[in-house]
Amino acid sequence: MTETFDFVEIKVPAKPEYVGVVRLSTSGIANRMGFSYEDIEDLKVSISEAITNGVKHAYKDTEEGEITIGFGVYDDRLEIMVADRGGSFDLQQVKEDIGPYEETDSIEDLREGGFGLFLIDALMDKVEINNKSGVIVLMTKYLQENEVGLNDDQISTTQ
Repeated sequence: MTETFDFVEIKVPAKPEYVGVVRLSTSGIANRMGFSYEDIEDLKVSISEAITNGVKHAYKDTEEGEITIGFGVYDDRLEIMVADRGGSFDLQQVKEDIGPYEETDSIEDLREGGFGLFLIDALMDKVEINNKSGVIVLMTKYLQENEVGLNDDQISTTQ
């Protein structure tokens, strides 16, 4: 049986002034789902970090680009994908391409200054990363903390 969900996708210019627009969208979606104030704040910080990372590092000063944000709205969780160099999401393809984090991999290799990714990992229930072409960060926040699996509190990456 296939799990049903709503999918919302937003594309914004890779410019800092659009981070607030996405934060407001995130807040609206999470509020409608019934997340607590604290969880909504965690979601807003996490998405800000992921977008800022893309804005700072994905495009050179002379390049203009887009950041694509996808929200998978499920009954029990919110999955947020942030992609630079991104076209539209094929959610199943994104999930198939993301694999387990290897302890020998360095998160700093993804982008200069990987602190934002560690902050995201601390605030979200699950974080997965694919950096085959550009970077896709997939973040999951469960409505109920007890729904987090034992192995879900980790950063995963594929290259």
